Amino acid sequence: MKLLHIDASALGNHSVSRSLTAAIVAELIQAQPELEVNYHDLAAHPLPHWSPVADAGDPGAVLGNAVMDAFLAADVIVIGAPMYNFSVPSQLKAWIDRIMVAGKTFRYTENGPLGLAGGKRVIIASSRGGFYGNGSEAAAMDFQEPYLRTVFKFIGIDQVEFVRAEGVNVSADHKVEALESAHAAIGQVNRKQVIRKAA
Repeated sequence: MKLLHIDASALGNHSVSRSLTAAIVAELIQAQPELEVNYHDLAAHPLPHWSPVADAGDPGAVLGNAVMDAFLAADVIVIGAPMYNFSVPSQLKAWIDRIMVAGKTFRYTENGPLGLAGGKRVIIASSRGGFYGNGSEAAAMDFQEPYLRTVFKFIGIDQVEFVRAEGVNVSADHKVEALESAHAAIGQVNRKQVIRKAA
């Protein structure tokens, strides 16, 4: 099996989402040591924003094809997606624009769009400075998780799981609690993988 590990945070070693994706990948490798991991740091090696290209030999087209090939080859995708200004980092949006390609990951039909990338498992490490979950006063400002669910459902991926750390900038105590909760959720993600493998 192949695992694609994507980080998008610009905070380096101070990033909560990076620490969570590393823990998720470590858990999955422990459960399945044969996993082949492909890592892309979108902050250290950002993708240019999408633009039309003239021919297949254009550097932008070559890069886009490489990103698409890595995505299509993966069975599991682990994504670090911190909330930036109520949505996702622009680095992650640039990657998403490279995998949302008509004829590759979806196609239009008379009955509406049809996703072509089904069968993959997506695990997203979501970190937020405040509280934006269901029932919170700021829930209506969450354009991060609903956007990501919509993107992956559009291309046929229904199996999207979130590991959340909320309120990490509220206080030191809140950050500790958020990380403890997130790491407990990572254990549940790993158990799901083991159960799915056994089945």
